[in-house]
Amino acid sequence: MNILVPNLGSTSLKYQILEMPSERPLSKGRFERVSDYAEAIAQIRAGDARVDAVAFKAVHGGPRYRGTFAVNADLLGALEEFLPAAPAHNRIYLDAIRAFAANLPGVPLIAAFETEFHATMPDYAREYGVPAEWREAGIAKYGFHGASHCFVSGRAAAMLGRDVRLVSCHLGGSSSICAIDRGRSIDTTMGFSPQSGLENSTRHGDLDVFAVLFMMEKQEWGVAEVREQLARTGGLAGLSGIAGGDVRDLQSAAAAGNARAATALAVFVYEVKKTLGAYAAAMGGLDAVAFTGGIGENSAELRRQCCAGLEFLGIALDPRRNENGSGDRLLSPDGSRVSVLALATDEELIVARRAYATLSAGR
Repeated sequence: MNILVPNLGSTSLKYQILEMPSERPLSKGRFERVSDYAEAIAQIRAGDARVDAVAFKAVHGGPRYRGTFAVNADLLGALEEFLPAAPAHNRIYLDAIRAFAANLPGVPLIAAFETEFHATMPDYAREYGVPAEWREAGIAKYGFHGASHCFVSGRAAAMLGRDVRLVSCHLGGSSSICAIDRGRSIDTTMGFSPQSGLENSTRHGDLDVFAVLFMMEKQEWGVAEVREQLARTGGLAGLSGIAGGDVRDLQSAAAAGNARAATALAVFVYEVKKTLGAYAAAMGGLDAVAFTGGIGENSAELRRQCCAGLEFLGIALDPRRNENGSGDRLLSPDGSRVSVLALATDEELIVARRAYATLSAGR
């Protein structure tokens, strides 16, 4: 069975076609600076490979959709219902699902939700202290980046030869951290929406909701205007004043003496370090830390800063290993109590596995 997995970002589309269950890649590609997803989808080239199914890394379907499902009208309705919680993500996938349905009539469409991996979180890590009717409406901590954290968990265990208490750090334009106790997500930084947790490039991280209400009343702003500000000009962009909030741009600006850029980077590093300590406590110990994503995999300097001062937890980097090499690799010194890894994630593979299992089970 050949499964096409389109991975859609806010301005990009990358894809793989994987032969399952062998997991052999048949075709892959990437489009950048996408403004019309229907047009980009039409340019996907399968080569000689037929497409037996399309599997999407769907984001937010609320409490009914924390798994992998065949796309139907009810599922699309859930994506629409939770569109206000993940506007940038759900809209893209709604458009993409409809485009593929039109381009590949009769081909099964599968949605593998990012929240699936975090369904193992205990209630005490999932529940918010909100009125009962809020919880009944679906207000809870869902967690995202599930496909990435799932892949990192399996890859780390394979490299280390055992199941571990792992903190997975997916750091990039969109960032989250996950506490994974021997393969099970027990806590993660993103909550009801992908807005919460660490500062992202343009999305605010954790924020007192009364600050939002205060500014709305003070400035007489509407919901749509505030959502746009917090999603498009918040986060590292808001802290630094540098449009887009790209860490590489912030590092260059900080090196040139930009104090706001330096503060934004310090906030980001502090949040990562604080979370590493908290998740070690949540798991009753720590065996490994894995860095992935555009920042986590590629920025030796950010990894160094995020690990500095955490020697009391057993976290240490070998400077030579951290600053050199490529691919999946160990960054900590030999014999370290905590193994520190740099890993390339593969979200498309996890989505293909989930889709294949669902199709094979006839769900």
